[in-house]
Amino acid sequence: MKAILVDTGILYAMADRDDAWHKRATDFLTNNTDILIVPITVIPEAAYLINTYLGVEAEQKFLISIAKGELKYENLTPGDIERSIKLIESYSDANIGFVDASVVAVAERLKICRILTTDRRDFSIIRPSHCDYFTLLP
Repeated sequence: MKAILVDTGILYAMADRDDAWHKRATDFLTNNTDILIVPITVIPEAAYLINTYLGVEAEQKFLISIAKGELKYENLTPGDIERSIKLIESYSDANIGFVDASVVAVAERLKICRILTTDRRDFSIIRPSHCDYFTLLP
């Protein structure tokens, strides 16, 4: 079974039925059998957005799903942080932030080439070290 990294936008889209990506995300996840891994840096960003736009109850439901293990999360290593810094520097013209850089660093470490994301701009620009490009899903 292969793994897919999950980015913030998809987590938000799953929580917000009115989000433009909600149907695509739910359709994809309904048929997905691969392991989904959320880099730890994505969780606070998603929780913040969910709380800000959907309220504290929606945020609590999201966090409960994480606590129940419905999504596997991956912690950062010191090497991931160092790689994130290099990515932020390398892509400074594109204004790649820490969360996206950390997703790339985790993908490289785990040798994952697929990212479940709504962020086509950042992840299509970045050239990972372990594959030619990322496959962006859905």
